[in-house]
Amino acid sequence: MATPSTDLHFVLFPLMAQGHQIPMIDIARILAERGVIVTIIATPVNAKRFKPVIDRAIKEKLKIRVLEVELPFAEAGLPEGCENFDLITSASQLVNMFTAMKLLEKPSEKILQILSPPPNCIISDGTFPWTSDVAKRLNIPRIVFYGPGCFAYLCIHIVNNTNILDEIESNPEYFVLPGLPDQIEVTKPQVLAWGKGNTKETKETFEWTEEAEKYACGILVNSFEELEPKYVEEFAKAKDKKVWCVGPVSLCNKSVEDIVERGNKDVIGDHDCLKWLDERDPGSVVYVCLGSLAVALGDQAIELALGLELSNVHFIWIVRKTTDEFEKWLIEEGYEERVKDRGLIVRGWVPQLLILSHQAIGAFVTHCGWNSTLEAICAGIPMVTWPQFAEQFLNERFIIDIVKIGVKVGVEVPITYRGNDAFNVMVKRDDIKTAVECLMSDKNEGRERRKRA
Repeated sequence: MATPSTDLHFVLFPLMAQGHQIPMIDIARILAERGVIVTIIATPVNAKRFKPVIDRAIKEKLKIRVLEVELPFAEAGLPEGCENFDLITSASQLVNMFTAMKLLEKPSEKILQILSPPPNCIISDGTFPWTSDVAKRLNIPRIVFYGPGCFAYLCIHIVNNTNILDEIESNPEYFVLPGLPDQIEVTKPQVLAWGKGNTKETKETFEWTEEAEKYACGILVNSFEELEPKYVEEFAKAKDKKVWCVGPVSLCNKSVEDIVERGNKDVIGDHDCLKWLDERDPGSVVYVCLGSLAVALGDQAIELALGLELSNVHFIWIVRKTTDEFEKWLIEEGYEERVKDRGLIVRGWVPQLLILSHQAIGAFVTHCGWNSTLEAICAGIPMVTWPQFAEQFLNERFIIDIVKIGVKVGVEVPITYRGNDAFNVMVKRDDIKTAVECLMSDKNEGRERRKRA
């Protein structure tokens, strides 16, 4: 049945980070499938990443297009081609990326002024607060898109709008966040890893984001009300805004091609891991993937490798970024040869949705990014939680305390966002072994988590 045209024109501004960009592209397709004209504004490197998916949508007669806006590298102090957070290699580049994001305002406004038909609505990532000013100048309604779920955002709202942190003297001390439907305990560093508690630049951006949010006509969240009903309601009350839960948006990907090319196609691993999984028993494999920004560095990567080996379970470990040091250790120690009958290391990007939905997968060792969390929930897979930064420690609390489908690996302190000190928080091999075995065991605790998932 042909989708009737609504004559509405939505313009989307996805943040240049995989965890935000991927769901925003899904939202673009969902809107287009409902007859909306959709324009996505993106820089060239990012546009290239999702081009195959958009090209297929166009072939399916969806009214969707991508318009490119150049990132001002020289003016922002970034190396040419550094257009995504996963391409940042230093703390100074992180600061410069926020500068570059601000400089997109004028060229983006020029695009909006000449668009035909004129835009009826802007959906922009919360970290593009300048789109609020553009929307007001052009008299276009704006909806804010937030990557994480309502639980995490409600937690941060409470932290930013109470004096609770002033009462906490010690960083390792756990305290109860007030005003939540459930008793949730966190530490100061875990809630300061995101929002106002980060660097000067991220603090300024977060404050600007909150101010811009006041003028938005609503908030779009990649979640669903059945997952966190109390938190959807409380988040809407706290923000005094309409909150639309439109997720899990990953479910719009029906074809294998769309699933495989969801993300950065240029770094897809060359191993057919699905064939490897086909040869394993149902529920027997642990899937290990710590996100698009994690780097397998030094001693921590080695500890993870040895922990998986000690667990004596089958595993598939996705190493999206590696180092010469780690690769040298793998060769010198003969690690891959030792675990070849039950373990597989894949370098690069993989079709995570296909892997998680494979019958062989029994558990997921995850960095607790919201996209990965939702994808695991959709697939009914329990999780070993290994948060790193941003809102991931709050997502861990959601997995452990709210939906009760996970077990902690033992990370207590956030790591630095990027650079050579990433993964400087040591998780010992025995802790990894214990967490994996706990989730995969047939004892009551492990069985109950799997049942809930």
